[in-house]
Amino acid sequence: MSFIYNIGIGILRFGLKCASLFNEKIKKGVVGRQNSFKVLKNHLNSGDKTLWFHCASLGEYEQGLPVFKELRKRYKQHKIVLSFFSPSGYEIRKNSPIADIVVYLPLDSKKLSKRFVNLLNPELSVFVKYDIWPNFLNELKRKKCRAILISAAFRKNQPYFKFYGKALRRALFTFEHIFTQNDVSKALLKSINYNDVTVSGDTRFDRVFSQLELNNDLPFIETFKDDKLCVVAGSTWPEDENLLIDYINSSNHKNVKFIIAPHNIKPSQINNIQEKLNVTSVLYSKKDDKQLASAQVFIIDTIGILSKVYSYANIAYVGGAMGHTGLHNTLEPAVFGVPIIIGPNHQKFPEANAMININGMFSISNQESFNTILNELIQNKEKRLSCGKNCSDYIQKNKGAVIQIIDYLRI
Repeated sequence: MSFIYNIGIGILRFGLKCASLFNEKIKKGVVGRQNSFKVLKNHLNSGDKTLWFHCASLGEYEQGLPVFKELRKRYKQHKIVLSFFSPSGYEIRKNSPIADIVVYLPLDSKKLSKRFVNLLNPELSVFVKYDIWPNFLNELKRKKCRAILISAAFRKNQPYFKFYGKALRRALFTFEHIFTQNDVSKALLKSINYNDVTVSGDTRFDRVFSQLELNNDLPFIETFKDDKLCVVAGSTWPEDENLLIDYINSSNHKNVKFIIAPHNIKPSQINNIQEKLNVTSVLYSKKDDKQLASAQVFIIDTIGILSKVYSYANIAYVGGAMGHTGLHNTLEPAVFGVPIIIGPNHQKFPEANAMININGMFSISNQESFNTILNELIQNKEKRLSCGKNCSDYIQKNKGAVIQIIDYLRI
């Protein structure tokens, strides 16, 4: 199985090189991986003490961030290396303040993993959620370097729990401890005789809860909102935006403001939204040239401020579940105590299912159901506040994973 896995890595390497000729995002990853060793050599000395944090992409980085921050505070003499597999993580967080060095993770061949680990020689490695690479992990174990997996979430149909998953299953046993999000994951690990497990919960709850401690003021949003009820639609895709545009164009709620933060902020997509709207809209990029208070729709054509924008929401819509791209982060608006509307494809997102069950979130499947629930939440203040409180209570109840992880670690 290990032989087959390594052959697969070789095929992946060839495939990515070919695909990079036609895809700019893949090209960034290929070029970035080629530069990783040079970056490490230029910034690490033989006597440096290091910690290694690895994330697949941006979502896993945000998930691991509260743990990373605590380790950064506790181990100030260590150099921290942060690695990403995906360009969407690296490009946005390549200047992350929690790391001294940020690189792309090389592909998981035996040769490259040995070279990478020898350069880092980390006292502790922290992997987030599911990005598990056997050769890297086996090399860490061979060198007797500590490694843990945090916010792990397993499903019974994954290769770890199948007869053909021996190589991946062996990789799990290289972790000295695994912190899972739920009891189901712990039971699955136990079924393969892995027992060094703690059900700590999802570190994302700690991550979003920490947002309440930050300054979330955005004066231009205050000017736009103008003390009116505000619906914030975050991380939207075209199928989400069609619902919103139809509602806004046909709505009699002239005193309701709408903020749309599309997932895709390419000019063509932003222009498409503006052209379809029959009401006054303003772009974030042109906010200084417009009368914000007179506009009914504010379109966020930038990245990095959505978590603060949610603090101004009275009702939130989170995109991704009307189609099959994957539901985006619903915990970010939930922490601010607002009811949330999502599409129907949320089955793989336990936090969404939980908030639906406690009447804090609502799943819609078409324009009619969207209009019905949004109208109800706009018109019924008591319901709106009650459902929002259910969401914030859910966040409060489930935070605390970081404390358990940090208490376990003793470097």
